[in-house]
Amino acid sequence: MLKIVPDPPHHPHSLEDTLIQATEYALCALTVAHQAVHAQPRSPATILMMASIHEVESLRVLLESALIQVQMSAQPQALH
Repeated sequence: MLKIVPDPPHHPHSLEDTLIQATEYALCALTVAHQAVHAQPRSPATILMMASIHEVESLRVLLESALIQVQMSAQPQALH
């Protein structure tokens, strides 16, 4: 028998896992950008790399904030 409605997509990662992975990617991007600046500090592209570093650092802070919120909502609340 044919199914009329397909199965919903399977998402193996939770939101917390996705945020952790995105934070790790942001940290890797920061490391690469810092290495590029240190490799050629007098390059005209250094200003663009520094701007990229600033933007990715801001992204990392937002990701960490979202991760903290997800982790706090997953913890049981104490009843007093």
